[in-house]
Amino acid sequence: MNTRKKASLLLVILTLAFSVLAGCGGDSGAVKVKIGEVTRSVFYAPEYVALSKGFFKDEGLDVELQTIPGGDKTMTALLSGAIDVALVGPETSIYVFQQGTEDPVITFAQLTQRDGTFLFARTPDEEFNWDKVRGSTFLGQRKGGMPQMAGAFTLHNKGIDAEKDLTLIQNIDFANIAGAFASGTGDYVQLFEPQASIFEKEGRGGVVASFGVESGYLPYTTFMSKESYINKNKDTVQKFTNAVQRAQLWVRDHSPEEIADAVLPYFEKTDRDIVISSIKRYKEQDTYAVNPVVDEEEWNNLLDVMDNAGELKERVAAESIVNNSFAEQAEKSIK
Repeated sequence: MNTRKKASLLLVILTLAFSVLAGCGGDSGAVKVKIGEVTRSVFYAPEYVALSKGFFKDEGLDVELQTIPGGDKTMTALLSGAIDVALVGPETSIYVFQQGTEDPVITFAQLTQRDGTFLFARTPDEEFNWDKVRGSTFLGQRKGGMPQMAGAFTLHNKGIDAEKDLTLIQNIDFANIAGAFASGTGDYVQLFEPQASIFEKEGRGGVVASFGVESGYLPYTTFMSKESYINKNKDTVQKFTNAVQRAQLWVRDHSPEEIADAVLPYFEKTDRDIVISSIKRYKEQDTYAVNPVVDEEEWNNLLDVMDNAGELKERVAAESIVNNSFAEQAEKSIK
């Protein structure tokens, strides 16, 4: 082989090698972020939109999502460093703060702005009123969690004492509540979507009220991390929040059908019509936040809900464990 042919062959080999390396290393600059979500629910639709539409990837983030059932378990994973970011109710960060810590858990972006549970009756009731709950067996959520506290807050506002006016069951693990109701436990149950829509389709009863509507606006589910992580990774946290804002606006501007198609990869065993029904119900009651900012009125309502449940040692000022700077910047720059 002459020198010219050798040189040409070498050039081809080098070009191919560069192409392969570029293809393999195209995402090498992406920053890994591990998220732990407290449950898998269409309640968190904007999170799945941010993943499926590539909004996190566009920000240079390689996001790994895992579901860690239960707020206590999710918080344990965050505090231990097993995850970088938790998607969970901000009451968990308040509990950590109340216990005293040198590295508090800080909320930096809000995802949902209402409670995501519904009052589901064993018998559909188009003429439901809250007095019908009196004397019933109510299958509620875990004590100290946001679903239970928002439920108790609603009952209180309706003049119902959960401890005296009904038989309250709240010692069943979150993952087993729907199964317990399906097995015959309770006249009413507090359910998230898509479980409520699934039960309606199966003829097990019907949704008669929304705890989200009744308990008002509050930072129900937020992204949070340890203060030390945020201080060391401000650019990453900002990019993460930017992606959340993009997803929130996308959800605001698209139909339940379009949103369902975007999130279906995360609900492979759930019928598309059920996902659409669930998202429609959440959109109609303004559940999904349209920006990641936690405002003062929402925070104070959260404290009222927790205080009613007897879970507050003292009212914790938002600025103690909420950092809105990333959310405010995202809201300003993402349109």
